[in-house]
Amino acid sequence: MSDPATRWSAWWPVLTAVGPYALLAFLTVVTVADRRAAGTPLLMDLVTCTLLAVWMLGYQTLRPASRERMPVMAVFFTVLVLLWAALVVRAPWFGFFTPAVYIYAFRILPWPWQPVGVAAVGLVAGTAQAYGVDKSTAVGLAAYGAVVAANVIPMCAFAWVVRRDDQRNEERDRALHEAREANRKLAASLAENAALHEQLLVQARNAGVQDERQRMAREIHDTLAQGFTGVISQLRAAEHAGDDPPGWRRHVAAATELARESLSEARRSVHALRPEPLRSARLGEALAGVAERWSALHEITVEVTTTGTARPIRPEAEAALLRIAQEALANVAKHARATKVGVTLSYLEHEAALDVRDDGGGFDPARLVTAAEGLRADRGGFGLIAMRQRIESVSGTLQVESEPGAGTGISARVPSERAEACA
Repeated sequence: MSDPATRWSAWWPVLTAVGPYALLAFLTVVTVADRRAAGTPLLMDLVTCTLLAVWMLGYQTLRPASRERMPVMAVFFTVLVLLWAALVVRAPWFGFFTPAVYIYAFRILPWPWQPVGVAAVGLVAGTAQAYGVDKSTAVGLAAYGAVVAANVIPMCAFAWVVRRDDQRNEERDRALHEAREANRKLAASLAENAALHEQLLVQARNAGVQDERQRMAREIHDTLAQGFTGVISQLRAAEHAGDDPPGWRRHVAAATELARESLSEARRSVHALRPEPLRSARLGEALAGVAERWSALHEITVEVTTTGTARPIRPEAEAALLRIAQEALANVAKHARATKVGVTLSYLEHEAALDVRDDGGGFDPARLVTAAEGLRADRGGFGLIAMRQRIESVSGTLQVESEPGAGTGISARVPSERAEACA
């Protein structure tokens, strides 16, 4: 069963549409009976009642769209009050038509014209209620004014209260609309953020895969490629020393040792451990060991120098500098035709620097970038690219200086941070 409030709200439109006509018809019947009993003329009352009914029918019942046009409604309400006032003047019982006129005032008049219309209705209603008051005396006029005020003031106050309620309802509806809109935008933003987060995860995974591929490419180049190059050099030397058994055995033993070291480095690369020379020695000592073995293999003099106060740096930075030294020495052996190489490790105030210089044939630095970008890795061009990628991965820099006939210098620098600060 529906509650009374629901039933009332369902009947209210019907009541407001039919009620004014029913009330006007009842008052017209009362007027006819009174005029016939008194023997007074009836025509003026019937014409006025008919005009009022036709006026309500033409501007309200049959033309509901006119309610949205304020000028039309102002004319309708003004004529409605005038016709009703004329009836009240002729027959005070038409004051009972007051509720119907109040309904029109509250339904069709917007603010601030609504209190004006309500006051006009209260004036006519008070006139009907004070019909028998003698208005020719001051006391009568005061009584008439009191009756009118008793109608106008409460109803205007009620109109103000209704207006405040409507404003609060409008503010609540606006706040609800804004909240729904904010929720919709928030949901859209969350969906967009989720999509962006998923894209970032995919990009991060792809970047991680790419970094790992580059790392493995550098490790393979620094271990297997360099080791195989040394093995091939020693085997070729052994081939040329066929008539010298001691020399042949020395070259074969060197090739075997290189192969063993390369295998160890390859296994270490797979497990992402530090370079073998750094596992048991500091960077300067590891550089000296690498240079000594390289010098013995290629019979080129290498001088290793360490300057400044030695301090620990990040393990990945140490590994990068060691690999760059190995790659630089490998390039000297393959291309420079040098007789002397200098390797200098410098501990500066805010960075550690590695310099590898040779007295070989050199080259034109202006063609370095083009050559490095144009060479394929399987033709030997990966070394320079790998050195630059490796040093940049630890926030370092790499510079190459050379001149035809004046040798080559490679300088790598990394930030000098203490190991405990990076933990």
